Amino acid sequence: MNFDPAIFKAYDVRGTYPNQINKDVACQFGRAFAAFLRPPATVVGRDMRLSSPELFEGLIQGLVDSGVNVIDIGLCSTDALYFAVGKWGVPAGVMITASHNPKEYNGFKTCRAEAVPLSATEGLNLIRDIMQRGKFEPIRMKGKIVQREVLPEFVGHVLSFIDPKKIKPFKIAIDAGNGMAGKLISELFKYLPCQLIPLYFELDGSFPNHPASPIEPENTEELRRIVQEQKLDLGVAFDGDADRMFLVDESGKLLGGDVVTGLVAKKLLQKSPGSAVVYNLICSRLVPETIKQSGGKPIRSRVGHAYMKPLMKAQNAIFGGEHSGHFYFRDNWFADSGVIALVICLELLSEAGKPLSLLSKEIDPYFRSGEINFKVADQKAIIEKIAQTFVDGKADWEDGLTVEYPDWWFNLRPSNTEPLLRLNVEANSHSLLEENLAILQKEITRR
Repeated sequence: MNFDPAIFKAYDVRGTYPNQINKDVACQFGRAFAAFLRPPATVVGRDMRLSSPELFEGLIQGLVDSGVNVIDIGLCSTDALYFAVGKWGVPAGVMITASHNPKEYNGFKTCRAEAVPLSATEGLNLIRDIMQRGKFEPIRMKGKIVQREVLPEFVGHVLSFIDPKKIKPFKIAIDAGNGMAGKLISELFKYLPCQLIPLYFELDGSFPNHPASPIEPENTEELRRIVQEQKLDLGVAFDGDADRMFLVDESGKLLGGDVVTGLVAKKLLQKSPGSAVVYNLICSRLVPETIKQSGGKPIRSRVGHAYMKPLMKAQNAIFGGEHSGHFYFRDNWFADSGVIALVICLELLSEAGKPLSLLSKEIDPYFRSGEINFKVADQKAIIEKIAQTFVDGKADWEDGLTVEYPDWWFNLRPSNTEPLLRLNVEANSHSLLEENLAILQKEITRR
């Protein structure tokens, strides 16, 4: 099979349509996926991208030709796909999506039984090798395709994390970015007393309004403005496949994933005191501090679900959160779900009787740079140079380089997928942040 192996990334399969990913590639991927996992059945879902129907056809052809029964759940969010695999006891799942990427991209997120994700080190590279060999065993009997509705069951599952009767009638703007949250949120809020101001709920894989990638501030500009102008209680933004979620407080300020991690941890630890909570090492110091203050056990992890989920399982952690807006739940097969995080935050807000800005301020006294990317030729050499420059700090090499001082810290780590270095800096004051950020930027870019 002639295909570009670069579509196999650290956590998923992703590329541009039709030159890197098309119906033929999807078919071969289906065959290789079946050859690797040998599942009797696989749940298949897809997002609203313009190329998703064609990739769906190719993928199920490859699966069915390999003797695998396909449970087609149609248009859905990625977290609904994980739910279907876990709840229905199906041994595998494939979601056709390119998440937050631009419209010309598409790909596959995959999992095995109990929604355990495949990654480069956990199966994806082996599937790539099978595709490259292109030799598949003859199948005597083809698989069958059945269609099954997942949304009502998934909405019930999401609501099981809270007491819906406690939710106050908040006024909320939600930006679905023309992605799968448009379908999911419309159904969920039938059961909540909130007044919804929907932004871009129409499913449209051409993303006519803005990219479905809320981590970039320009993509939440309109949402933040509407929250302020209409004096709403909060705003919410989802990415394209609706597994990541970001909150906007009533003043129009976008909250980082680490603040949301702190808030969700606080609420869950009220119900399960003493539980472990996993957070990635890019998260603010507010996260381990809030977990401790709430009677929990903070566990630090490398970045990415390939590290977060196994660590959560090993520690039986009730919850895990990342700065990037991924939130994982033990009672959700340790899989991530932005919408579960959202309803938990709504319950916390309802009980606290305080605005979101005040709740976040109570746990977050710090100043952060956000993630800054640098295109570099030699990632390793620059990280080693930075380590020498900041040799007086407390260094660790868990995921790139983290250097800590009493009143500020930074992490500099290589991207898994691009020739980039990613920098995150946090400090106790704005002036300290600016001062050290300027030094780091100068050192990283100096030739």
